[in-house]
Amino acid sequence: MERPILSVTELNERIKGLLDADPVLGDLCVRGELSNYKIYPSGHHYFTLKDSDSSLRCVMFKSSASRLRFRPESGMGVTAFGRVSVYPRDGTYQLICSALQPEGTGDLQVAFEQLKAKLSAEGLFDVAHKKPLPAFPKKIAIITSSAGAAVHDMIRILGHRWPMTKVLLLPVRVQGVEAPPEIVGAIRYANEFDVADLIITGRGGGSIEDLWAFNDERVARAIYDSRIPVISAVGHEPDVTISDYVADRRASTPSNAAEIAVPDWHEMHDTLDSLDIRAKQAVQKKLTQLSQRLESLAEKRVLTDPGAYLDNRRMELDHLRERLASAEERKLSADKQAFVRICAALDAMSPLRVLNRGYSLAMDEGGHMVRSASSLHTGDLLHLRFAEGCADCTVNTVNEGE
Repeated sequence: MERPILSVTELNERIKGLLDADPVLGDLCVRGELSNYKIYPSGHHYFTLKDSDSSLRCVMFKSSASRLRFRPESGMGVTAFGRVSVYPRDGTYQLICSALQPEGTGDLQVAFEQLKAKLSAEGLFDVAHKKPLPAFPKKIAIITSSAGAAVHDMIRILGHRWPMTKVLLLPVRVQGVEAPPEIVGAIRYANEFDVADLIITGRGGGSIEDLWAFNDERVARAIYDSRIPVISAVGHEPDVTISDYVADRRASTPSNAAEIAVPDWHEMHDTLDSLDIRAKQAVQKKLTQLSQRLESLAEKRVLTDPGAYLDNRRMELDHLRERLASAEERKLSADKQAFVRICAALDAMSPLRVLNRGYSLAMDEGGHMVRSASSLHTGDLLHLRFAEGCADCTVNTVNEGE
């Protein structure tokens, strides 16, 4: 029997037909590790799925990749769903993936952690960017579903706690693919038209899939960009979404958001009553103290007998005058004694006292004291001064010896 001769294309097409006809290969799950994961401009994803011994080429076309809720990365363990087929041009078989499931956890949880890490690195969760909530908001915009129980609870609590606040409902879908753009649009509308000074956005509890709209990156960035402070109120106490991290304040439940948003006027009334009582008590206490002080001052002599004050001042003045006179006398006496001592010292040093002992002073014609006979000459005129009187003499002889 003559064997058929096939072209390469015919052979690849025949193998492709066999693989496509196998029901097991047409719908299977393969577990492995992602490698060489690449996303092409066309939107198709190409990667290799491998284990310790083998590898498998894979492709996920744009239509399937658009449904991914996490970002696949090389090194990540996954379970791939799809079918095996042959690419006739290369003659190689590959797994055409319709979905990927991360190992050990759900794809939504992986997507949540990835977005959380990304936004945290960008600083969207920083406390420095948190805006303070208004103490007494005049208008509050609630962005949530108009059909849920959460909105009715919030409106009821807001009306009970602070009925002066005007509440505006901006109804949006809070579940499904249409929810994120509607929430983003409502937040931007509230900011653009300045419809409120506080925003509450959220919904009641549910599964992670039900709450996923508040894990959307678009919603997170809209909350971050909001000029109006935002309270995130999603689910129940254990539920935490990306919106909770970005918002200016996180509420554990929608009802808790209403309690955070406004004060309780009953408590405020009680506080004001308490402050009023304390203020009256403080004023009464102050008046009592001032009254007691006034009575004490009224009994003082300066008020009962004003002249007594002047009398006391006069006595003090007389006393000061006596002290000044005594000080002056002591000062004069001390000065006199010092003067006498100085005079005695000067007198003791006076040359006149020497003259009293029989000495005399000789001065030449110029009035200079003659201290040595060698400075004289015969015929010089001398003026002699004695203790009593003086005389003019002429030098007859000069003897320079003793």
